[in-house]
Amino acid sequence: MIDVAVLGAPGRMGSTVVRAVEAAPDLRVVAKLDAGDPLELRGATVAVDFTAPSATEANVHALIDAGIHVVVGTSGWTDDAVARVREHLAEAPGIGVLIAPNFALSAVLSMRFAALAAPYFESVEIVELHHPGKVDAPSGTAVHTAKGVAAARAAKGVGPSPDATTHDPDGARGAVIDGINVHAVRLRGLVAHEEVLLGNPGEQLTIRTDSFDRESFMPGVLLGIREVAAHPGLTVGLDGYLSL
Repeated sequence: MIDVAVLGAPGRMGSTVVRAVEAAPDLRVVAKLDAGDPLELRGATVAVDFTAPSATEANVHALIDAGIHVVVGTSGWTDDAVARVREHLAEAPGIGVLIAPNFALSAVLSMRFAALAAPYFESVEIVELHHPGKVDAPSGTAVHTAKGVAAARAAKGVGPSPDATTHDPDGARGAVIDGINVHAVRLRGLVAHEEVLLGNPGEQLTIRTDSFDRESFMPGVLLGIREVAAHPGLTVGLDGYLSL
C-alpha cells in the first residue's frame, strides 16, 4: 500500500486525483491539502502536487527535505526552477521527483510522435487549446513539445521553419520556444488539446491530442505514483517511465 498526500486537493485536478487514488486498491490517501496549507503529510511516502505555479517549486523542495517522493502536475515550470530541483535531489539520494507536463497517455505519445516526425518536415508549429481557467500560457505540454521538436530537428541538422514575417507588432505569430512558434487558445468548453502541424511542399501532417475530461489524466497520475520511488532523481515527462 502506497500512502499518498494530495496537494491542491480541492481544485479541479486535485479532487479528481483524490477520487482516483481512493479507488485504487494499492493506494491510500492520507492527506488532502489546499494550496498554502502547512505540509502535514501524515506518513505519506508520495505526494502529488496540483497546486499553482507560484507555489509548486517551494512545495517540491519542502517535500524533498521531508524525504517524500513527488509527482508534479502543476505547470509553469521554468528551466531554472527545474535545474534547482535537480541540484537539490543530488543532495537527497533515493528520492524521486516526476514533473510531467501532461499525464494523458495520448498527449505523452503525441509529444514523442512529434519529435520523431519533426526532422522530416520543413515547417512545424504548435497550437495548444485549453479552458479559460488555465493561468499559464503557453501550456507546459506545448513548451515540452516544442523543446522536444526543436532538439530532434537540431540533432538532424534541420534549419528553422521558413517564415517571411518581418512585421508583427501584435504578436500574431505566437510565442517562440526554442525556435518553434506556439499559439495558445483559451476558450469556454475546452479542457486540454494540442495540435502539432508539420508541413512540406504538397503535404501536411497533423498530430492532435484531445482530453475531454480530467479523468483522462488519471491513468498517468497513478502510474507516476506507483513508479516514482523506483526512479530516483528528477524525471521530466511521463515518457521517462514508459518503454517507448
